[in-house]
Amino acid sequence: MNVQTIEAGSRHPMSLHGKVALIVGGYGAIGTTISEVLTLAGATSIIAGRSGDLAWALAAELATQGFSAHAVELDACDVNAVHAVSASLKQQHGSIDILVNCTGFNKEQMLLEVTPEAFDEVYSRTLRAGMFLSQAVAAQQLSVKRGGSHIHLLSVRSSLGFRNRGYSAFCAAKGGLAVLLKQLATELGPYGITVNGVAPGLVRTQKNEKALDDPAAFKRATANIPLGRLARPEDVAGAVHFFASSLSRFVTGQILQIDGGLTAST
Repeated sequence: MNVQTIEAGSRHPMSLHGKVALIVGGYGAIGTTISEVLTLAGATSIIAGRSGDLAWALAAELATQGFSAHAVELDACDVNAVHAVSASLKQQHGSIDILVNCTGFNKEQMLLEVTPEAFDEVYSRTLRAGMFLSQAVAAQQLSVKRGGSHIHLLSVRSSLGFRNRGYSAFCAAKGGLAVLLKQLATELGPYGITVNGVAPGLVRTQKNEKALDDPAAFKRATANIPLGRLARPEDVAGAVHFFASSLSRFVTGQILQIDGGLTAST
C-alpha cells in the first residue's frame, strides 16, 4: 500500500512524532496496515501479539526503512503478562501514548452448538483482553499525567446480528467491548485520555481475495453496502490514525463504522 510518511518536525495535524504506540495484534491482515500507518506517521511503534516471530518480522521490515519500530511477544489473555510487558515497555520506551487493540477471535457456532469452552475462548481473546490492555496502559498514562488515546478494533457485529451465521459468542464479546469503551471513556476522560472504537464490516484482505474474485460472491458481499465495495485495510487504518492524532482530541466514547454505509442502511 502507498502510505504517506510524515517527516519529523512537521506540523501536520496527523503527525505522531514523539508518541509511543502499542499495537496489539499489529501484524495481522488489518493490524499490519495499522502498524505501518502509525509508524510512518512518526510514532515509535511496538508491535505485539502471540506470535513474536511475526511481530519481529514486521518491526524489522519497518526499522530497515529507517522508522522506529519494535516488537514484543504478548498473550493478551494473560493479565499478569499484560501488566509485566506494559511495565517493561515503559522502562524501554517511556510511557505508552497510544494503545491500539486489534485482538479478537471467533469460533463460528450456531446457538445450540456453542460450548462453554468455545464461548470462554472468544470472550477471553476479545472482551477480556481489551479490558486488561486498557487497564495496564491507563495505569501508565495516569502516572505520567499527559493523557493518551485507546483505540479498540470492533466490528459491525458489535451492534448487528449476522443471519444464518454462528456469531453469537463473537457478537456478544465485541458488543461488550463496544459498551466497555464508552464506560472507559467516562472514567478516563477527566485525565485527558480518550477511548474510541473502529468498527469495520467485511474487509478485503489476502485471505479472502480469491473467494471475492468470484463475481457472484462479490455481489452477495456488497449487496447491502451503499458504497458498493468492501473495506480495505487502509480504510480501517485511516480511522485508527485519526483517533490516535490530535485531530480527535475532543472525541471520546465514539465508534466509527467503517462499513460503506451498511449500518446506516440496515
